Amino acid sequence: MTKNKFSFRNIPGWVYTVVVFGFLYLSGLHTEAIGQVQRVLLATGIMQPDLPAIPASRSSINKSPETEVVPEAMLANDFLLQDLQGNMVKFSSLKNKVVFMNIWATWCPPCVAEMPGIQKLYDKLNGEKDIAFVMLSVDQNGMEKVKKFISKKGYTFPVYLPASNIPATFQTQSIPTTFILGKGGKVAARHDGMADYDSKEVKDYLEGLAK
Repeated sequence: MTKNKFSFRNIPGWVYTVVVFGFLYLSGLHTEAIGQVQRVLLATGIMQPDLPAIPASRSSINKSPETEVVPEAMLANDFLLQDLQGNMVKFSSLKNKVVFMNIWATWCPPCVAEMPGIQKLYDKLNGEKDIAFVMLSVDQNGMEKVKKFISKKGYTFPVYLPASNIPATFQTQSIPTTFILGKGGKVAARHDGMADYDSKEVKDYLEGLAK
């Protein structure tokens, strides 16, 4: 009687797939792995953010410290943020600035995929005093996880966690979601899902709003 000998060749391919994905999931590497695949997709340049035309009628804002006021739209959408050093920051403290706000989480593969592009955009605009970045993490696992992630990646853009309820204007059913606010505090553009933000079009759009 011939005995059946064990051979890896006899194991169905789907078993290997389950084992690999199981390992990635249990090790926490699945987010990074999927993010890398999606990053390749972003590199094709086909996923560009939705950027409507810059409003023609933009009221001039007096930048004098004595008369500087918080725009009504900014006040209506005000909430508390906490930076990675534990400091509480009012969203309205970004008054009279163009705000690039990205809502993300460490466990979100498309968020991970688009972050290098956002970092490059931030690097190009870091000297623009009228443009502010708000990378708003909605992680439920606490600040330490977010700090560890940001430190590991070497990102330098400003990262915050919500310290009060996020206003309805910025509520979203999916992440990442990106909002661009004009100087008056109104939403000028919104993009749901990942996109490539390291482009001349996005940079020019932000600088155009800041004029």
